[in-house]
Amino acid sequence: MNVRLEGITKSFLGVAVLRGVDLELRPGEVHALVGENGAGKSTLLKVLAGVHRPDSGRIVLDDEEVSFGSPRDAHAAGIAIIHQELALLDHRSVAENVFLGREPVRRGRVDGRAMETETRRLLDWLGVRTIDPASPVSRLSVAQRQVVEIVKALSADARVLAMDEPTAALADHEVELLYALVRRLCERGMAVLYVSHRMREVFDLSRRITVLKDGAFVATTATADIDSDRLVRLMVGRPLDALYPERGHDPGDVRLALRGAGNGRVRDLTFEVRAGEIVGLAGLQGSGRSATARAIWGVEPFTAGSLEVDGTPVHVDGPRTAVRVGIGYVTEDRKGEGLALRQSVRDNVLLARRAALRGAAARRSDDLAALLDAVTVTARGPHQEVRYLSGGNQQKVVLGKWLAVEPRVLVVDEPTRGVDVGAKQTVHRLLRDLAGRGMAILVISSELPELIGLSDRVVVLHQGSVAGELPAGASEEAVMRLATGHGLGDAA
Repeated sequence: MNVRLEGITKSFLGVAVLRGVDLELRPGEVHALVGENGAGKSTLLKVLAGVHRPDSGRIVLDDEEVSFGSPRDAHAAGIAIIHQELALLDHRSVAENVFLGREPVRRGRVDGRAMETETRRLLDWLGVRTIDPASPVSRLSVAQRQVVEIVKALSADARVLAMDEPTAALADHEVELLYALVRRLCERGMAVLYVSHRMREVFDLSRRITVLKDGAFVATTATADIDSDRLVRLMVGRPLDALYPERGHDPGDVRLALRGAGNGRVRDLTFEVRAGEIVGLAGLQGSGRSATARAIWGVEPFTAGSLEVDGTPVHVDGPRTAVRVGIGYVTEDRKGEGLALRQSVRDNVLLARRAALRGAAARRSDDLAALLDAVTVTARGPHQEVRYLSGGNQQKVVLGKWLAVEPRVLVVDEPTRGVDVGAKQTVHRLLRDLAGRGMAILVISSELPELIGLSDRVVVLHQGSVAGELPAGASEEAVMRLATGHGLGDAA
């Protein structure tokens, strides 16, 4: 099915969110939709899904103009949306989720066997044999839940599938599974609209790319006719190199040191991070990157070797202890672990200060405005609940929380996961600014260009231990050789 959105406009409370946007989706093609947060991508998806009616413009399906009054109308027309926050019921089976609201009935009762049989047929059609239709969704990984959402769309005869940041919470090996499924859908004639902040995915999967900026259509181009640098310029008006600030001056004394540190998940970790330095921690999924971060933070403490802060061995047995010895931690799961989503921006920024200090110092908030200004948070005000902010602004709030106490060591796991290109630049600048204040920063990122562009050195893990260390500007190939175990002994 061919879909055209022509001249779509949409305003809320007099503020234009979409301004004359054009988009065409073709059968058998992945079409990427890119732009900064606030560019209008989500609103355009909701217009396509029937959640919002456009103020003007039209939607054309196979040369016939249509009007969607609700998501049900869009579903009936063959359009399905998989949102970043998956809408599945944990306590129900895979088959029950696939047919939720459309359960087949036999002799007056829901036909569970028919649901499971059809779900299995669709899973086989996708080439997925690791999911049991009778299994509760609660037992599935995030990647498997994505598969269930795709099967749900197929069961409703969807011919157009829109995916909003589908890999935001996936591990590296799970991303490859999603790639394979998307390609299989296109081979069978489905049109796929793929919304992502990750440049590599956009170039790996899409045939064409549409760019939005500030609610307006900028361009549609064949993927083969554009490179990353030019695409970023269209999105944010800056070259790709501007995403990474200049590296700092010579680092100072050792702030964080691991000496033969280990626990059940990592072993014999030995490396240092100096004041004013950003050290990248690289490795494949399961190599021990996040396990190292959580051990430093005291969630899964080291049981062997030593952890030193400013030359003094410390025993960190929990986050509160970590804060008190001068260690901060930005988790990869900002919504689940890094923020109190129903609390205000103000309360979130002051969380670490209240944990680290006592008495009047813990309660002081006279510098709140300066803190929010330093991390460039865009919000209605300090009393707005954090859950209503964009992913980029939520991440800035997390960084603001640590700026409020200025720990000596900051461990940052996936600093820009799920944030747009413009917000990435801000996060990178903030990290470099914190290093400039003398903080020692350890950064973990699944995006190798980010890790290399941001770090002064890169420590690479392989199967839970240090495989080697690389200098600033090392190639992705050099990192991957160590990460896969093929370059052991070759690193500097």
